[in-house]
Amino acid sequence: MVAVFVGAVAQRVAGLGFALLASPFLVLLLGAHEGVIVINACGLVSSALVMARVWSDVDWRLFAALGIPAMIATVPASWLALGLPPAPVSVVVGIVVLVGLSISWALQRTRLVVRGVGAGAVAGAIGGASNAIAGAAGPAFTAYALLARVPQPQFVATLQPLFIATSVVTLTTKAVTSPTSAPDLGVLLWLLVIALIVAGVFAGDWLQRYIRDDQARAFVIVLAFLGAVATVVDGLRGLS
Repeated sequence: MVAVFVGAVAQRVAGLGFALLASPFLVLLLGAHEGVIVINACGLVSSALVMARVWSDVDWRLFAALGIPAMIATVPASWLALGLPPAPVSVVVGIVVLVGLSISWALQRTRLVVRGVGAGAVAGAIGGASNAIAGAAGPAFTAYALLARVPQPQFVATLQPLFIATSVVTLTTKAVTSPTSAPDLGVLLWLLVIALIVAGVFAGDWLQRYIRDDQARAFVIVLAFLGAVATVVDGLRGLS
């Protein structure tokens, strides 16, 4: 419950963070496949609440560049995630994202700017696959935003429809291919989770007034790195 609340706060302030903060706990409690389903369902709610507040800042061209390949990659990744051992896949996804983030952070200190259809397609596909397998699309999208020098307000706003789109495709694909994979948490627990998400978003509204854009961007980078590391660690734990 604490992870759900803090994750919702981070989602409002930094644009991402719900999956990165909550996924280690949910996967540990529910298992890999069930945890990812709950993460996507909760992330869908938190992103919808945040998007209602930042709608005017959404960059729909950036959404198309990342979102279309993300949604395409989500379908086979969701199907494969149900049949492949989750541990090695999580390790590979986490390492790929860590490498991408590291390169992006290093190149951000230079004048190199990377944009275009190719870079967006690669980042989007990795983000979609990461979301389907490990419930964490944010690090891949963050890597692209760093290289493309996307302004923080536009980045935060555009992340929300990206998360909504990938979550909807992931949940739909898994519901069609494996209808029994969803965990039965009970109505009361779902209502409590939704209430905590709403409370976290409102708390983030208040907290955001005291945080500058550069501080929010630094928070995004730290969260993305921690999320990728957590994915690798969780995968290595499953291999042992």
